[in-house]
Amino acid sequence: MSKKLLLYIWTSLFAIGLSQIVFGQDQRVLREAERITGDRFTVSVKTPKGANVYAVSKPSATVLNAIDMGLTDLFAVARKNKYYNRLNYSDYSVYIANADRLKDSQGQYSPDIAIGAAQYAGSVYDQGGYIYAAGMVIANDPCSFVIAEHTKNFERVSNVVRYEGEHLVLYHNDRRRYEATKDHSKGGGHPILQ
Repeated sequence: MSKKLLLYIWTSLFAIGLSQIVFGQDQRVLREAERITGDRFTVSVKTPKGANVYAVSKPSATVLNAIDMGLTDLFAVARKNKYYNRLNYSDYSVYIANADRLKDSQGQYSPDIAIGAAQYAGSVYDQGGYIYAAGMVIANDPCSFVIAEHTKNFERVSNVVRYEGEHLVLYHNDRRRYEATKDHSKGGGHPILQ
């Protein structure tokens, strides 16, 4: 092989490896997050307790702490229900996307993402082919979900993290209950785990 070809191959492999390091996640999950939100997640950080965060802009320390609080609450209620798989902060990846809206229909602060209506088509949630969601699981393995960027009401961040995490805990601990609660198109809501 020529030196140029070897250099090209090495450079390409290095770039692919670097993207894996930057995102710390398989590219399939990243592509899914970008497909759903239309955003590019160029920031990669960890929360103080070790959860992975990929964001469109650098999240504040308050947001990172709110994510940890949501996961702490999730792990406590999971143990209470005798679920023990995937209860480490490092098991979770949170994608923070640009909000598609900042206020709900009542005018309350509610940063949400717009996603295709899918199984919610024709329901009260349908906004003309899409719904607004506080969060959405994008991969069960690795445990990954997306939320909207918040600048206030950080308790809501904690709640959304806990609630999206409930689906993932159930997926890894109780598949029957997971299947019954994996979406809310037939009713039901959060909290699932009491």
